[in-house]
Amino acid sequence: MNDTPVSICQVQHWFTEALPNTSYPPFTPGSMAVLNGYFRPRVAFVTGITGQDGSYLSEVLLEKGYQVHGLVRSTASRREALSKPLRPGLTMHLGDMSDLGSLVQILGSIKPDEIYHLAAQSHVAVSFDTPLQTSDTNAMGTLRLLEAMRMLGLDKSTKFYNACSSEVFGSDMPAPQTEETTFHPVSPYAVTKLFQYWTTVNFREAYGFHASNGILFNHESPRRGTTFVTRKITTQVALIACGKLDFFSLGNLDAVRDWGHAKDYMQGVYLMLQQPVGGDYVLSSGKSYSVRDFVEAAFKVIGVNIEWRGTGVDEFGIDSASGAIRVKVNPEFYRPLDNQNLLGSAAKAKKVLGWKPTYSFEALVEEMVLCDVDAVNTGRIFSNSYLDWVVGKAESGNGAVSHSPSKSVGEAHSVTTNSDGPEKITLADVEGRGCYNSDLVYSFY
Repeated sequence: MNDTPVSICQVQHWFTEALPNTSYPPFTPGSMAVLNGYFRPRVAFVTGITGQDGSYLSEVLLEKGYQVHGLVRSTASRREALSKPLRPGLTMHLGDMSDLGSLVQILGSIKPDEIYHLAAQSHVAVSFDTPLQTSDTNAMGTLRLLEAMRMLGLDKSTKFYNACSSEVFGSDMPAPQTEETTFHPVSPYAVTKLFQYWTTVNFREAYGFHASNGILFNHESPRRGTTFVTRKITTQVALIACGKLDFFSLGNLDAVRDWGHAKDYMQGVYLMLQQPVGGDYVLSSGKSYSVRDFVEAAFKVIGVNIEWRGTGVDEFGIDSASGAIRVKVNPEFYRPLDNQNLLGSAAKAKKVLGWKPTYSFEALVEEMVLCDVDAVNTGRIFSNSYLDWVVGKAESGNGAVSHSPSKSVGEAHSVTTNSDGPEKITLADVEGRGCYNSDLVYSFY
């Protein structure tokens, strides 16, 4: 979207089409802006648009009538995917957070009303191996984006959101954590997120930016990457349900997190930039569960009750009905350091934004498992489908998550197997697919 004035005839056309046609993108009161005296749809720029959060947030914006522009790194798979017709209202720009020039060029051409900065190297475990790369992408990338805004004079006209993380709180902090809790990051990833946080605060206070930080606790969905522990669990449970895998391995079963649904959290992110001034907000479910709890809930969806035997690295989980081993512990999947007490309070977000989560822990796990069972049966379980939504395809085939009605244990366990797929997937097969490859397999955020 450029700054060419929008004519009155065009505005009349939008509303003429919108009123009788319910399928036409709606223009809500907050989705219109004024440019050179004329109304135009609001313009949003989203970094990290092809990730879990970027896809859900962009759907929120598109449904509200925004023109959405996304930043996409130039790789062969992305270029191929983006060669297809995109969703109406969506424009992609090839660029990189390490390139200030490209950021200035893109922002100068589209002059966004709102910027949602989600792009990051988001694997905690990987950050221990690549601290320099993680710092350049996360910390310096954020500074480049804010500086590009300042250079273009967007500091007064454009609202900015920065995706922070509950990882900044670190270990042994009193629970629940709030916006006032002391920060004590214990990983290179968390350190970069703290840099992003304070840089955003500094630009708000020093330059007058409308800039907000979202301190988001763990949020998952069927779109979560298979290198994250929650999706690793649900994909492997789905493979077991379909008779294609015998067992899988995890690290620390007692690690505790405050888990919510990404779709809920992106609604909260949108609300932050609808406020008259910028601020910092914790988004969380307010309830904590262990990895062990997640495993048990996931197996429950397919009608399997897990019982635990042994202790420590010798612990394993069995199907209580058959006695078959389904989960083992692998010490290689432990992190060098791990946060043990992450539990957030979203009281400020509830009071100021009117936000609260709608998904329960059980509903989140059920949706993820059922989507992965469907993915196994259709041969998509290891597909690179993270770009599908930009061309109008997603979990249900129409760009929206197919939220299946809750199934009974018996129904959930009665899954059909894709006859064209492999009869059994071995651990070596799974390792070859990248799901158990390196430290990526046990990433939380």
